[in-house]
Amino acid sequence: MSQAILKLLEPHAVLLGANVADSTEIIRLLGTELYKAGYVKESFIDAAIDRESRLPTGLPLGGSFNAAIPHTDIEHVVKPGLALATLKNPVSFQNMAIPSETVQVSLVFLLALEQPKAQIEMLQEIAGVLQTPRVVSALMSAKQFNDVIDALKVEE
Repeated sequence: MSQAILKLLEPHAVLLGANVADSTEIIRLLGTELYKAGYVKESFIDAAIDRESRLPTGLPLGGSFNAAIPHTDIEHVVKPGLALATLKNPVSFQNMAIPSETVQVSLVFLLALEQPKAQIEMLQEIAGVLQTPRVVSALMSAKQFNDVIDALKVEE
């Protein structure tokens, strides 16, 4: 389905069934994995959390699960990468379209991209995945990294 996502997805930054208290904790966990793998600078995590507070990325999907796509500015990125988490229990993110509302999020994609155009393109790729309920369900039921790969390879 999305070769672009598969190409950038860092296996060590895929956390399945993560048990976190809030949106900040999952951004911090995913960002730490990207940092340890050499994708982002030390400043990335705080920058992503700060950006999320000002420009929220919670996305209601209209199904059983909602998503968020936190990211930050390109100067905090060393090389392009993508982290993904499914959450054991949903956490609140502010709604991307209506920031005064919260969205209970169970699926998080954390973007680390070093080109502005690449951010827009990857957001479109992820939006395409999120608009396919069967792929979202497959991601949410993934037990291991290969399940995530299989879910993302599903043809529409």
